[in-house]
Amino acid sequence: MAEQTAFSPAAGPSVLVRGAGVSGLTAAVTLAERGARVHVHEHGARVGSGASWYAGGMLAPWCEAESATREVTEQSLSSLDWWDAHVPGVTRNGTLVLAPARDVREVARFGRRTSHFSTIGEAGITELEPDLADRFSTGLFFAGEGHVNPRDALAALAARLVDLGGRITFDVPRTAGTGGYDWVVDCTGIAARDQMADMRGVRGEMLLLRCPDVTLHRPVRMLHPRIPIYIVPRADHVYMVGATMIESENAGPMTLRSMAEMLGAVYALHPAFGEAEILETGTGLRPSFPDNMPAVRREGRHIHINGMYRHGFLLSPVRAADAADIVFGNG
Repeated sequence: MAEQTAFSPAAGPSVLVRGAGVSGLTAAVTLAERGARVHVHEHGARVGSGASWYAGGMLAPWCEAESATREVTEQSLSSLDWWDAHVPGVTRNGTLVLAPARDVREVARFGRRTSHFSTIGEAGITELEPDLADRFSTGLFFAGEGHVNPRDALAALAARLVDLGGRITFDVPRTAGTGGYDWVVDCTGIAARDQMADMRGVRGEMLLLRCPDVTLHRPVRMLHPRIPIYIVPRADHVYMVGATMIESENAGPMTLRSMAEMLGAVYALHPAFGEAEILETGTGLRPSFPDNMPAVRREGRHIHINGMYRHGFLLSPVRAADAADIVFGNG
């Protein structure tokens, strides 16, 4: 692969962005919109070759407050508007939080740790999700939240970058040089762990199911003391089922136990999921710092955006803006 940096000297700063996941593409588009000449290098053969491919795409700043710091919510409040302005297909129908009857106390606990929700009963749940009628007695509805299909969103960001004059090169070896650019913005996630002693990997697991017999209009979080999960609707009755983060650096395939627990939780949501097709399983390691807060770090003309943990879609717009402020002398 020949290195190409033939930008016009009269244009803005030339920036190499390493990584075409959510943080890399968000940074690339943000930089290009401000006038930078952006070239993205991706180690894989497509956008989202790393952890971003397995994301849920939930834009849920208020729900995240249940287990995240106040800063995560405060800094991510504008993320829905950012995604809405940059990619098609953002759905703003809110988030529904439920629990099986035996774990209904978890709903109250979740509410004590969060805000900007309404407590609803059986009638309210039925109004929001008719297919869940008579299945749950109480829930929390976070009306101000939304979601997006991550894979479609990444493709849309890549197209936006090209429209802005940027470029993406795939199958670039991780050892490829980064010379010839004014700035390098590294968004390679867990692959950059050798440069960040305080980074750890946190395991995420997901299933894709197709179930024509169930229609959901918004993400549903099913609470359980040990393995809370979320179910996110996508097009054509496809649902992404994900587990909350697991403190493990095992990047291997999903275990039978994990799959059984996730499928059991989905079945508890609605028995029709018992006939669902399993389209895909996936696991990945999310890069995380000790405080689980994504960060921008600078060393000279080299910037790292990393440690996205479970907040990639929520916080990548604000971290991209932080990096762009540095490049353009405002940070």
